[in-house]
Amino acid sequence: MASSNIFFIIAIVPVFAIPSSLATEFVVGDEKGWSLDFEYQAWAAGKEFRVGDKLVFRYTPGVHNVVRVNGVEFQRCEAVNNTDPLTTGNDVITLLTPGRKWYICSVPRHCAARNMKLNITVLSEVGSPFAAPGPIPGSQTPSSSTRGSAVFSFYGWIAFM
Repeated sequence: MASSNIFFIIAIVPVFAIPSSLATEFVVGDEKGWSLDFEYQAWAAGKEFRVGDKLVFRYTPGVHNVVRVNGVEFQRCEAVNNTDPLTTGNDVITLLTPGRKWYICSVPRHCAARNMKLNITVLSEVGSPFAAPGPIPGSQTPSSSTRGSAVFSFYGWIAFM
């Protein structure tokens, strides 16, 4: 009886650990980083952001910043909710909830005139019982297929055991 309890514990613990280990870290703008005159919406297109993933904003401290804003502030390129900007030059934001997220640089004219703004949609965590519906047929991205095969392989292995 004790051996079946141990097997159960060994089998169930990874089920809860795997979704967080599948989190992805996205360096915003890749090698270009968080900088002027970059097309962040094109960079975000085709990427699948999920709860638990991290956004890393890399830039020269004192030159730029990162401010999370709402949709109206994003459209106006104004942070009016007295949100303190992130200013380290290596700001890491963990995506904690699903839904739309908006980020801007609040240095004057950087958002409106120089395109320093990012708008993404965060999906539920992989394996969440509240996961968002799958992609539209024919629109699967490499990141979603890689994540899906990793989860399938792990859960398939557990079922095999």
